[in-house]
Amino acid sequence: MRIKFTLFFLISFAFAFSQENDITSQLFETYEAYKESSLDQRRIKHHQLQPLLAKFRANPFFTVKVVGQSIEGRDLSLVSIGQGKTSVFLWSQMHGNEPTATQAIFDIFNFLASDDFKDEKQEILNNLTLHFLPMLNPDGAERFQRRNVLGVDINRDALRLQSPESQTLKRVRDSLNADFGFNLHDQSTYYNAERTEKPATISYLAPAYNYEKEINEKRGNAMKVIVFMNNIIQKYAPGQVGRYNDDFEPRAFGDNIQKWGTSTILIESGGYANDVEKQEIRKLNYVSILSAIYTIAKGNYADIPLEEYEKIPENDRKLFDLKITNATYRINGKPYILDIGMNRLEVPIENSDDFWYSSRVIDQGDLSTYYGYETFDATGYTIKAGKASAFVLSGPAELNELTVIDQLKSGVTYVRSDNIPNDWDSFFMPIHLVGKKYEVPEFHLEVGVNPTFVLEKEGAIHYAVINGFLLDLRLDRKPGSLLFKNSMIYR
Repeated sequence: MRIKFTLFFLISFAFAFSQENDITSQLFETYEAYKESSLDQRRIKHHQLQPLLAKFRANPFFTVKVVGQSIEGRDLSLVSIGQGKTSVFLWSQMHGNEPTATQAIFDIFNFLASDDFKDEKQEILNNLTLHFLPMLNPDGAERFQRRNVLGVDINRDALRLQSPESQTLKRVRDSLNADFGFNLHDQSTYYNAERTEKPATISYLAPAYNYEKEINEKRGNAMKVIVFMNNIIQKYAPGQVGRYNDDFEPRAFGDNIQKWGTSTILIESGGYANDVEKQEIRKLNYVSILSAIYTIAKGNYADIPLEEYEKIPENDRKLFDLKITNATYRINGKPYILDIGMNRLEVPIENSDDFWYSSRVIDQGDLSTYYGYETFDATGYTIKAGKASAFVLSGPAELNELTVIDQLKSGVTYVRSDNIPNDWDSFFMPIHLVGKKYEVPEFHLEVGVNPTFVLEKEGAIHYAVINGFLLDLRLDRKPGSLLFKNSMIYR
């Protein structure tokens, strides 16, 4: 009897998912028509949203109203559409440096404002009322930092409600008494799906509402919607979904909103290969959130078996930007075999939407249980210190890419130069730029240092690592062909 019962629900689940599969494919294929092109970089600011909100405020199908202000006086706006009995509340960028879902929300607005997908949108808007609170932490977004200007993590302020942003979120949640809530975040790009080399591009959680991690109807509904969304993401990023640990955090908004009676779904946007600005992940947010909204409108999520939730792999954090394995490293003349894990850490450029990298060795030794977005097996290669050039350039303009490669092949990883502009934070070519009197520190490979060295085999240098980027020096290169962002400047 149990086998028949389980089989019935699996068949129902497959049927429910297949019904939405067509709209999911269409949403994915037509995405560019709705993408908000003015929000094309991660470091978006509050002022960029205002003309977009004004556009939707003028649209009779939308209601846009100011529901609060940040500490520095920036408006917090709630955007609503639909007339259905079921209320769905979505909020984003509680952490100022987590903007991916904010961008996706404005893509969703463009979709809802269009004349396309009329039947599907009628299903959504007749059955649901959608409420969006994008960019809850605009002061943090201004600085591209996690916390607000009080230094508070808003997601740990659900009990004390010290911050006006926290007070606004609580007040809006209570006034809506929403049936479903989407808590939209970004996570580190270094999370991976448990025991795999694949990044956790999207991670989910149906937060617990007590220490016992009990599952009531509300939390169960959140789990079912997550299973549905997981199946969508698997189509476009197979194996790249993780599930957060559900230990109860009594100060967190997600846990409390679940406790207050809203089926709460945490979505975390992680990493995706060669997607520094997270635009592919933004697209996956758009497709999966809209598809989830559609299945909530139709009620098909109810047929999804709860046990499928636990089958989603847990989140792990074992990814590096670059992992080098089996390299020989000599100390006191004796060879040792090391793996090295390196990450490229972003440094924001003041008054800019851009950044530069200051990379670090994160770990070294046996890293066989870790993974890399890029992995290189250095068996047979010896790590050698780079050296500074014997000559001094009159200025950086004397360098070109081919000259740089020749220098790297000779073991030079630092080029001396006069007239380094004072407003330069980093150098765009794959070799470090140093002042003519700068003394390059003695090379010692250890956690925390900038990863810069060459890899030598049989007396020849085949590879260089500059600021955590691996460069193959054996290949014939055309100018501009190196995949590289920046090296360092040491004056």
